[in-house]
Amino acid sequence: MLNIDLSNKTILITGASDGIGKAMARFLLKMGANVAVHYNSNKKNAVELTKGYPKAKWKIFKADLAIADNVISLVSEVEKCFNKIDVIILNAGVYLLHEVDLDNENWMNVWNRTMNINLNSAGLLTKLGIQHFKKNKGGSFIYISSRAANRGETDEFLAYAASKGGLTSLAKSVARSFGNENIKSFVIAPGFVKTKMADNFIKKYGEKRVLDEISLNELTKPDDLTGIIGLLCSGLLDHATGTTIDINAGSYIR
Repeated sequence: MLNIDLSNKTILITGASDGIGKAMARFLLKMGANVAVHYNSNKKNAVELTKGYPKAKWKIFKADLAIADNVISLVSEVEKCFNKIDVIILNAGVYLLHEVDLDNENWMNVWNRTMNINLNSAGLLTKLGIQHFKKNKGGSFIYISSRAANRGETDEFLAYAASKGGLTSLAKSVARSFGNENIKSFVIAPGFVKTKMADNFIKKYGEKRVLDEISLNELTKPDDLTGIIGLLCSGLLDHATGTTIDINAGSYIR
């Protein structure tokens, strides 16, 4: 088993109560990190993932990232609890059906909700994170994007693809602009990952459609992303700042 000593790191993970975020939080706790576990609605899952780990190593924070004041409060509360944040993992996101046949009002409602959660909150978290990292002489962002940022998505998920494209560009800009202040920025771009978020797609189209897209024999699982997350948090890959790491089972190769 991969073992990375993260005992001197404090890591904030958004959307940590389920899917990829939950797997990352568990892995980082196993590696000894202090973890700020963010959730919005699923407190039960957030509590469950921390079981068995020393209470001094974690704290759970609730925030609706679609509301700017909640984002500001989240960072402030994490700072008060842990004092210093070393890594911010921007993982929270929604994957909402967004068909072009919707009437204009409903189409814009889906567009705005997607942007507020997937991109606008990440922009504000980035601003607040940069300010915090400057005070503490450095830190790292890890943005959980998607292959959709580079290859595009289907017509049913235009907002999702656009939000992830913006997220990826934001991450690159941070890496270019703040490296001289010891602020690093990385992008993880998963393909289809077997999570609750993906359940509706599988129910509608079947798992075979997804398997037919990839070159491996099984779907990517949340745990398949944890190793690279641990290495990025450790500082061992700091000179890869600005890079996008594709983890998509060979479904999109560039």
